[in-house]
Order: sequence, then structure tokens, then C-alpha cells
Amino acid sequence: VQLQASGGGLVQAGGSLRLSCEASGFTLDDYTVGWLRQDAGKERRGVSCISFTDGYTEFADSVKGRFTISSDLDKNTVYLQMDSLTPADTAVYYCAAIFKLGYCSPSVPEAYDYWGQGTQVTVSS
Repeated sequence: VQLQASGGGLVQAGGSLRLSCEASGFTLDDYTVGWLRQDAGKERRGVSCISFTDGYTEFADSVKGRFTISSDLDKNTVYLQMDSLTPADTAVYYCAAIFKLGYCSPSVPEAYDYWGQGTQVTVSS
């Protein structure tokens, strides 16, 4: 049972990246998946979340209008599309899953059941 986060990398400001969070060993049908990020020396903060099967989504104010989150039931995967990236988006990005559906909020700490390993996103100016 694991979550596999991938898709990070180095990109110039204004560029885009798509992160993936694939679950194996379990299905995400009854889970809400969150993306969080942590910069060096800072707290881990929620970025976005999606209720996997009903599609409810939320975004942190800092990424609204630039990031989108989506789910692929067939691939058991959640994607975070990040556009118009800025150096402030540089961080290690984590995905996590909690057994619940419906309302979610990136600003509400969740007791996630599963965590993926982090993927580094670096945005150069």
C-alpha cells in the first residue's frame, strides 16, 4: 500500500509542471487526496485537495487560478497541474490520502492515512 508522487523538476518562472500521485495496493475511490508542500525551514502547508470520486476541490489562496487538481479513476491517480510557476512555489511537494469524501480544505490539517514521498519542485527566476 503506497502513494507514489512524481513529476517534480526544475522549471523557469512562468513555466508549468504536472505532478502525479498514484495509489497502489488500494483504491482512492473513498479517499480525499491532498497536495502539500514544504520549503526548507518552513512548515508543511496544504496546497490543494480533491475528493476523489465526487470531484470536490479546494485550493490555497496562493495558488488559486494557477493550479488545478484532477483525478483519474481508471489510473487511480490524482494530478496537480501547476501553471504560471514562481520561485515562491519552490518546495518539496507531498501527496497524502485520507479515508473520507466530500468537503476538504488545504488550510485544515488532516490526519492523513497514507503519504507519498516528496517530489522536489524548483522554480528559477
